Amino acid sequence: MSATPSQERYVIPNLRNACRILKLLGRSPDGLKGADIGRTLAIPVTTTLRIMTTLHLEGLVRKNGALFELGPVLIQLGNASLAGTEIRTAALPVLESLTAQTDETSHLAIPCDDRSLIVAVQDSPHPLRAASRPGFLSELHCSSTGKTLLAFLHDQRLNEFYGPGAERPTKRTPRTLTALNEIRRETELTRKRGYGLDDEEFAPGIRCLAAPVFASDGTIAAAIGITASTVRFTKERIPEMARKVRTAAAELSRLLGHSAPRD
Repeated sequence: MSATPSQERYVIPNLRNACRILKLLGRSPDGLKGADIGRTLAIPVTTTLRIMTTLHLEGLVRKNGALFELGPVLIQLGNASLAGTEIRTAALPVLESLTAQTDETSHLAIPCDDRSLIVAVQDSPHPLRAASRPGFLSELHCSSTGKTLLAFLHDQRLNEFYGPGAERPTKRTPRTLTALNEIRRETELTRKRGYGLDDEEFAPGIRCLAAPVFASDGTIAAAIGITASTVRFTKERIPEMARKVRTAAAELSRLLGHSAPRD
């Protein structure tokens, strides 16, 4: 999130750096060395060490050998934040109904900088199921909720995210789209058809579909979707699943006070 010139006057540089470090660790599940953190974020070595020592003492990061990882205090803070999220509370019965209709795991995600944050999950009754847990941050270019957020919220920021000078998106599977022109075409398609589709782009053998949830002012507030094995969620079932997910998203939008335009 960019600060205005007036806001910049009140920014504490090293507090901002600490926030940047925590976000970087959130995108690095295997952990990072202190030197790698400083180099990636262009923070001096001494400053990085002081920040990491402070975060470690406060339980916001932990050390695993030479690597730094997110700390246990963030679990407590994250759970408290999720519990107080109004949209999550409204979404729970909608997710329960969607899972009952599709027999697959459903989930709710909200925007979080340049990621999609899973805040609620309703598990499928199947013993073998694939889904991220609450608190998981997924990349926008290869997840169904992320594609939905790109299409309906971040469509003017594609160059910023994926253009020249930006970090190249992770190619998680052979089907993952990473070139700007590919992502732009996919974003336009997502907006046109009203849902985002992850067709084995985040993980092999997994298909996901998500639709936008709108707030009372018409802005996108979240994305609701389903995750399933391609064995059960075949390509032939995409139209059926799309109808059910879009209906669930429309219901949650209604609960948030959004009025759909009349035909």
